[in-house]
Amino acid sequence: MTFVSGLLLLMALASSYVRDLPLTTSVLYLLVGIVIGPLGVEIVALDLIASAATLERITEVAVVIALFIGGLKLRLRPSDPAWRAAVVLAGPVMILTIAGIAAVAHLGLGVPWPGALLLGAILAPTDPVLASAVAVADARDHDRMRYGLSGEAGLNDGTAFPFVVLALSWSAEGGIGGWLFEWAAHRLLWAIPASLALGFLFGRIIGRFAILLRANRRDATAPSDFLALALIGVAYVAAELVGGWGFLSVFAAGVGLRAAELSVVRESPHPESKLEPGEHPPAEELVAAKEEADAIEQPAVAAGVLVSETLSFGDTVERLVEAGMIVAVGVALSSYWDVRALALAAALFFVIRPLASLLLAFTPTSRPQRRMMAWFGIRGIGSLYYLAYSIAHGLDGAVATDVVALTVSVIALSILVHGISSTPLLKRYERALERDQRSGSSATP
Repeated sequence: MTFVSGLLLLMALASSYVRDLPLTTSVLYLLVGIVIGPLGVEIVALDLIASAATLERITEVAVVIALFIGGLKLRLRPSDPAWRAAVVLAGPVMILTIAGIAAVAHLGLGVPWPGALLLGAILAPTDPVLASAVAVADARDHDRMRYGLSGEAGLNDGTAFPFVVLALSWSAEGGIGGWLFEWAAHRLLWAIPASLALGFLFGRIIGRFAILLRANRRDATAPSDFLALALIGVAYVAAELVGGWGFLSVFAAGVGLRAAELSVVRESPHPESKLEPGEHPPAEELVAAKEEADAIEQPAVAAGVLVSETLSFGDTVERLVEAGMIVAVGVALSSYWDVRALALAAALFFVIRPLASLLLAFTPTSRPQRRMMAWFGIRGIGSLYYLAYSIAHGLDGAVATDVVALTVSVIALSILVHGISSTPLLKRYERALERDQRSGSSATP
């Protein structure tokens, strides 16, 4: 308790200094975990295999909240061209990444095919929490590089799940058989579109009802965090009940809640908005920290308060989760470090992800944007969830030892490599955007 309180106090007081460092907070948390773990002063140790059930629940809650908040920040309509990069990254690029990781793990590291496929499915999805430095920061941000990475992190934490199940089923069945067709029909063709549609509808309908109810009742004290948690729970459970994927449904619920805000401000623009309805800024940008009951009568104000409070709640949870989970990775690293991860991470970061991302050439993005998206495939808490889920659902023996060690090691390497490179690369990218704007380039922002 003393250590955790001291860490939070340090990060709160030194946040302005940390922002100026050429690395992300995740790198600092990882180093702290290494220092307090068996490699350092040995305050605490962590057995991931023995703690898999607890880790699964903690990371599950962390991921669903991050997915919901990530979806809420994406304000462009699903038909907007900015979404195409996200779909390509979360679909064909992710599948090629899974295949590439599995091939390297089996042919280069000697992991059996089912375990190699599982490792690919665990490491392929990017992380909605740790990618905050390169993701969409707020709803006004329409940069297609950030939009692509944010949408990818939201979608592929769900689209990777079928392949985790495929690998576990392959191992349990002892080979490929008739069950493969049932897996494809249920886990892919039904579960993915059903989850997205269900979550979006719940988010839009419940969000719109809540906004209008607050406006009609002039309710300035309604707990938005309760509404967010309820919507997350409803979307997640509903998807699971119909045989879908809860992660995808929760992300779509966040997008649906944002769609409800858009719908409300189109019908009833904020009284201080001087723009055309189609150019209305995010409603949360036009509300004060505390609004009076009379102001809540305006639906756009009610929408802004709801979204603003929900984002604030989600950001706080994300920061706490990031600190706790990455410190845990640092602690576990002493027990699970695998030197073979250096080769696997190098193949993933420098070969597999960049080659698979060549498919982004078919999206409306510029070359600098595609290069950034090819590089920033950050692995983190989502991979920890899939790892814990796999252990709890049959992964054991020597294969489990290999998968756990390689996963933890690659996550740590991703945090270090991407965390150290993010600041200089982002500055270079922003300078390139400024040059394009000055020269009148037609590159898409």
